[in-house]
Amino acid sequence: MRVAIYARVSTADQKCEMQLSELREYCHRRDWKIAGEYVDTGWSGAKRSRPELDRLMADARQHKIDCIVVWKLDRFGRSVANLVDALQQLQCWGVRFLATTQSIDTDQANPTSQLMLHILAAVAEFERELIRERVKAGLVAAKARGTRLGRHPAVIDRLRVQELSEAGLSVRAIAGRLKASRSVVGRLLVSRKRI
Repeated sequence: MRVAIYARVSTADQKCEMQLSELREYCHRRDWKIAGEYVDTGWSGAKRSRPELDRLMADARQHKIDCIVVWKLDRFGRSVANLVDALQQLQCWGVRFLATTQSIDTDQANPTSQLMLHILAAVAEFERELIRERVKAGLVAAKARGTRLGRHPAVIDRLRVQELSEAGLSVRAIAGRLKASRSVVGRLLVSRKRI
């Protein structure tokens, strides 16, 4: 089995050596071939994209590895939604995932792996709902304080739009000259034709 070791620490002054040595020993005891080590130093686990994690996922997608081994689940990712997405991708690619210190294993032969993935997916959905509720509550509170939400209305000289159109300029040229969006200029010209 071709195994990839992934380790991560959140700050540049921390070291991954303890994680790496334990993971190497874990693979050695099972006679697994270590195909590569991917180490992100100074990266938060909440970030979806990290240099070495991105490289690891690309190698998994290209079937260069059969299994990913991490020391703890939070080394791979702290956001439940990101973690579930990554584990589902690995499952689709046929790549096994192991968190050695927590006995987490997504091996298809392991009946608890499907249960674990479903539980994580449910937790991720719950997390998304909590975020949605907080955003809605924040918007209600902002409205109550009198904060204007959404885009500011476009202020544009309608007569100038008409003059430039009659001079033969395109919608794109008018929008560029007046520093407005093409859609606003287009709507103004259509509304002028209706009058």
